[in-house]
Amino acid sequence: MAERVAIYDTTLRDGSQREGISFSVADKLRITRLLDTLGVAYIEGGWPGSNPKDAAYFEQVRELELRQAKIAAFGSTRRKGIKPGDDANIKALVDAQTPVVTVVGKTSMLHVTDVLQTTADENLRMIEDSLAYLKAMGKEIIYDAEHFFDGAKLDMEYGFDTLAAAAAGGADVIVLCDTNGGTMPWEIVDFVSKARALFPEMQFGIHTHNDSEVAVANSLAAVRAGAAHVQGTINGYGERCGNANLCSIIPDLLLKMGRTCLAEAGELATLTHLSRTVAEIANLAPDTHLPFVGRSAFAHKGGIHVAAMRRNADSYQHILPEKVGNQTRVLVSDLSGRGNLLSKAEELGLDVSKAEALQVLQEIKELENAGFAFEGAEASVAVRMRRAAPAYQPLFHLLDFTVIVEDRRGRGQLAEAMVKLDVAGDVLHTAAEGNGPVNALDLALRKALLPKYPALSDIQLVDYKVRILDGESATGAMTRVLIDSYNGRERWSTVGAGTDIICASWLALVDSVEYGLSVAEPAPSI
Repeated sequence: MAERVAIYDTTLRDGSQREGISFSVADKLRITRLLDTLGVAYIEGGWPGSNPKDAAYFEQVRELELRQAKIAAFGSTRRKGIKPGDDANIKALVDAQTPVVTVVGKTSMLHVTDVLQTTADENLRMIEDSLAYLKAMGKEIIYDAEHFFDGAKLDMEYGFDTLAAAAAGGADVIVLCDTNGGTMPWEIVDFVSKARALFPEMQFGIHTHNDSEVAVANSLAAVRAGAAHVQGTINGYGERCGNANLCSIIPDLLLKMGRTCLAEAGELATLTHLSRTVAEIANLAPDTHLPFVGRSAFAHKGGIHVAAMRRNADSYQHILPEKVGNQTRVLVSDLSGRGNLLSKAEELGLDVSKAEALQVLQEIKELENAGFAFEGAEASVAVRMRRAAPAYQPLFHLLDFTVIVEDRRGRGQLAEAMVKLDVAGDVLHTAAEGNGPVNALDLALRKALLPKYPALSDIQLVDYKVRILDGESATGAMTRVLIDSYNGRERWSTVGAGTDIICASWLALVDSVEYGLSVAEPAPSI
């Protein structure tokens, strides 16, 4: 059984087939650099015969100084009835000038007769001729046996005949593809074992899709059965339900199965950064619940769990999150125990006593019963822990505020807020107009505080979410408000709740300002 497994990333081709993804050439080059740093063996850049963008990628990728990854160009076998040298797709593979070419061919008789509309013998010749032609040019050949598992179930003898044709053509690796994603792990083991028994000198790989939610399990099962090459995508991106997720497969192979699958200079600790960066490049929100790399992968909410982890971090974590570049997070909610608060205080660098933690915990439980939700608003937890300290001095005291929203002829809708604050003994009364009541409150609050707290100018409100908690109460419903703020370095979330959306917004806004000022870098001395 092979101890080393080659990782073949196909995010730039298969991953881009996900609905809603369209990578530019610059995007693909950036992802290529990230994958090379991770240490994968192969990066499939695309299908040069299919579109100008992929052809441009192969031109530009030659300028990159990659440390370890080989670039592969993808294409199909020659068309029926013509020579490989006369086939436009084969010519495009040659023109891509990559050291590796991946050729896909038909394994299933259903596809041979209905899709290619050719004979069984001609399909075998198409496979062998195409690979032999490219092999003669000195290329490393990876053969993707498309629909292998479905094809072998229909006609096992012919399925293995196609593998024999690929081997005769000079394939360096034959990849068994579960193209429709319907094969189960035990079937994978059976067919991989049969293939290895029939072709003991051949190296086999696996390419799975996730239509049955077992793509990762199928890939690992294939490795257990002797596959030494695994194809997949970052975050499992791909057509329909996606491809096998390399962000799970790679750490599973390394940390669970003891297989070497990254280059010696590879960096597993970059995996989380890679996952989230690829999501941002794809213009998709990162999936917070992905294993290993998701923001919630090592997040702990239950009080019993957190209490145990404070004694031994391994009690509720299957690996150290730092190995994949992630981190442990403790959530605070009505399910929390005192340990959650103490752990959160340590995470935030706050010195909180057990008595203070208990006081804040009780407050949070009462507020969550009233409609607040703190697990997505950690800054509101932080300010409550600061307020619990005996020496705490508030930045300001609210005396009163008024918000007026009206529709004036000639001016349209207008929001105006008036705020009266006690700031270090000075009573300040300010007013501001805004494009809505929350914006007007924010501007009036800033006008009062900026002279004393200039760091407030760096704090921006970047997101505002409202959730109705009891819709049956109609316009009198309990409302929860979440505010996201940013200061150029850090982003944080705060929460407010109540039957009055303006008052709920004020509570979240005050928490946001207080947290932002508490973490502001001190102004340079003059």
